Amino acid sequence: MFAALKRVRANKGSHGVDGMTLDDLPVFLRENWTTIKLKLLSGTYRPQPVRRVEIPKPDGGVRMLGIPTVMDRLIQQAIAQVLTPLFDADFSTSSYGFRSGRRAWDAVKAAQVHICEGYTWVVDIDLEKFFDRINHDKLMGRLSRKVTDGRLLRLVRRYLKSGVLINGIKVASDEGAPQGGPLSPLLANIMLDDLDNELERRGHRFCRYADDCNIYVKTQRAGNRVMASVGRFIRKELSLKVNEQKSAVDRPWKRKFLGFSFYTRKGGVGIRIHPRSVEKLKGKIRVLTKKHWSIRMEYRLERLHQLTDGWVNYFGIADANDLIHKLDKWTRRRLRACFWKQWKVPKARCRNLVKLGIENALAKEWANARSGYWRVAGSGIMQRTMTVEYFERIGYHSMSKRYSVVHTQ
Repeated sequence: MFAALKRVRANKGSHGVDGMTLDDLPVFLRENWTTIKLKLLSGTYRPQPVRRVEIPKPDGGVRMLGIPTVMDRLIQQAIAQVLTPLFDADFSTSSYGFRSGRRAWDAVKAAQVHICEGYTWVVDIDLEKFFDRINHDKLMGRLSRKVTDGRLLRLVRRYLKSGVLINGIKVASDEGAPQGGPLSPLLANIMLDDLDNELERRGHRFCRYADDCNIYVKTQRAGNRVMASVGRFIRKELSLKVNEQKSAVDRPWKRKFLGFSFYTRKGGVGIRIHPRSVEKLKGKIRVLTKKHWSIRMEYRLERLHQLTDGWVNYFGIADANDLIHKLDKWTRRRLRACFWKQWKVPKARCRNLVKLGIENALAKEWANARSGYWRVAGSGIMQRTMTVEYFERIGYHSMSKRYSVVHTQ
């Protein structure tokens, strides 16, 4: 429980339906843990419903998250810590999501190997609303293959059926495992382990990351056959549904996998960043670099650095030197436009240009120029003064510099 508490606090996160925060949890545990422990041991503990949160998807629609209370997150984390070693050791080597020591890079590299070996058609399977449609009975049946403690099985089922609080009304959950709790990722892998076993039994080459599953075959005809037969298995054995609109049999370089894609090059296949992933980043940068957003520049730069640094760390495996260099230039230009807007009047603009090393006469000329923000931001005078080194000094670090480090790892 102490290990679970440490992990839950490190993961941070929002409050649940009871409003209790992570800062409140230690005091609550000191006063109530004895009672909670007795309920857990006697099998009478009842989880609270989750709090519904809607997260917009980049391709439209929303992803429904269910945020458990911090107390329930603690118990779920403890359960996950005990069950993970029990199940993980037998999971497929082609399963990469939510597993210790594995990450998206490993899945993408494995896919690259399959393509290089001649499996140049992909059966891209997307499960429709997977977390919302997990069949409780089928999941519990798979869980009971290795878990014999009836109290624990009842507790997990209660978490699955704990319901959702919407506008103050508890709505029952007869299927699904709400995303947002520490236990859901493990339960998802347990549910899909039979799919992995079936694909291995058939001798398929595949990469699965949570509910994203790509199967690699040598011909389009084989791909169509696999799509049909695997779709039947998913419907019959897992009681899940394949999203027909998002699933397809196609060339890997025409599909998106975990935000990446592929391209053919001399001597093999390379990894690239999918255009939709780039557009998603640019959309977030546009929000953080809005000229009319009245915030301190230090805060803007801090948020921007957090965003771009995390993005480069994730996509650093891709061959994207030119792309990231262009993103860097575009982002710096938007920042220069923010500065020009922030300086507002000619007097302030002249004063700041002089501080940046521009002679007084030229600074006055530019300060009184009627050019728009974007044009000024791309002008030689701004590029000469607000350089890469300048932005490094004030807190915005080059994506290209970070990429050169990550890409060589």
